[in-house]
This record gives sequence, structure tokens and C-alpha cells, in this order.
Amino acid sequence: MPISARLPLVPILGLALVALGAPARSEPVPLPAVHHAGLDASAAVRTPPAARPALHARALARLPRLAGLVAKGADIRIVAFGSSSTEGIGATSPGSTYPAQLQEDLESRLDKSGSEHQFVTVLNRGKGGDDAEAMARRLERDVLAEKPDLVVWQTGSNDPMTGVSVERFAELTRAGILAIRATGAEVILMDQQWCKRLSGTAGSELYGTALHAVAGELGVPVIRRNAMMRAWVAKGLLTPTQMIGPDGLHMTDAGYNHLAKAAMTQILVAAGLPEEAPARN
Repeated sequence: MPISARLPLVPILGLALVALGAPARSEPVPLPAVHHAGLDASAAVRTPPAARPALHARALARLPRLAGLVAKGADIRIVAFGSSSTEGIGATSPGSTYPAQLQEDLESRLDKSGSEHQFVTVLNRGKGGDDAEAMARRLERDVLAEKPDLVVWQTGSNDPMTGVSVERFAELTRAGILAIRATGAEVILMDQQWCKRLSGTAGSELYGTALHAVAGELGVPVIRRNAMMRAWVAKGLLTPTQMIGPDGLHMTDAGYNHLAKAAMTQILVAAGLPEEAPARN
């Protein structure tokens, strides 16, 4: 049974924060004003005062479990969790999806250390159209049951289009992170893609703001896809049409290729490894 159906999320959050040694109650993160019927103030995004400023908190975010596995030369099991960007809608083949390319890129980079071969498994658990509610329902079955060392969680793109409120999105994201961490696994988030469909959806940027607020609160590193995609275009690495398909939403093979390599780099850096030449101790 999924965590969202077993127990209310707010009690789970309070217990998990106590277990992590953090206060269960804290002051709200200032987000742009958004009002949704049926939600009270208790659903607002919250963060301990110590978690601000966000930039400093994110700069210190690390993945120590992953770093330990790399140092020992142990195999690494990763679950790529998310919606259509993770499933690979728009890719011409399963091997062109970002999770498949991430697996190859990580193994290749780690092999360059000169140590014995280290197997990296990246399981693709993306499902097109999923918002935070849908992902919460399948978190236990598709993620926790796989016993990953690391979860790469891509989220926040469908919620503004399906009507999940910003407050509910933040609540579910926070509860999901805590549930994953309770198993001993680590989490790195991936924010929204930059594309016409999302840019044309009112309030879509608020979900990115909420994702980064939760990440700063819990010390979770973020793969900043939205900013990276803008930078790829600004630097002339890809044009918008080379990066996003004709539907104005899903990435192309070229887009997924760039995403996999950028995700690999940010994952290794978040584990405290040198960007240019990750090595085992």
C-alpha cells in the first residue's frame, strides 16, 4: 500500500523530522502568494530558519552514501523516478532516454579511475503524465521496493497542468524525500524542463520555487535542469527545436543526451567527487 494511503502525510512528516533531529514545527518559507480552495495554512511550505539562506545550504549538500560506494568500488543501484522526461517520451529508443545514458556515462566515468570495474544500475521508473499525487501512490512499489542507493527524482512539470496545488506538491515532495531517506537511500531532485508548454502555463514557475525551497529545507541537492537548458541555448550548444520536440514539451535524443551528462556531473559533484576526474580512494 502506498505511503499516501496508509497514513496522513503531515504526521509522517512530523515523525520523520524528529527522527532526523530536526524540529517538526518551523516558520514558513516565503513563496509567491497562491490561494487554493480546500487547503489551509498547515499545508504551506515550511523550513527551519537555519535552512536559510538557500544558496549556502545547497552548496553544502552532499551524497555521502554514494561517495562511500564509489570509494569502495562497490556496485551502485539508482532509481530514476519521475514522469515523461524520465520515461523518455520523445526519445527514439529506450537507449536514448536519460536514465539509460546516465547508466552508461556513470560507468564510463568511474572506470576511468583505474580501479576494478564498478557496476552501475539505473532503473527507469518514469511514467508519462504523472504528477506528485500519482508519484506518491507508486513511490513504495516503484522506488522503495527496489532498495536503491540513490533516487534521482524528476518532478514538478505536470502538476501545474493537472491542477495539483503548489502547497500539496511541496507537501508530497517533502514526505517522499523523508520516506526515501528512511530506507537509507539518498535523493537528488531534478527540476522542471524549460519549454513552451510549461512557460505558457500560468503559475508553473511556482512549482520550481517550491521544489527548491523543500530542497533547501532538507539539504537535498538539485539537478537544475531548467537553468541548464537555458544555458545550453545561450551558449549555442543546442537550439530550442534541437532540444525539445514538436509537441513543445518533451525532450529529443539530443536533449536527453545533454541531460544525462549534466546529471552525471552533478551527481558526482554532490557526492563530493572532482568534476573532471572522479576517483576512488
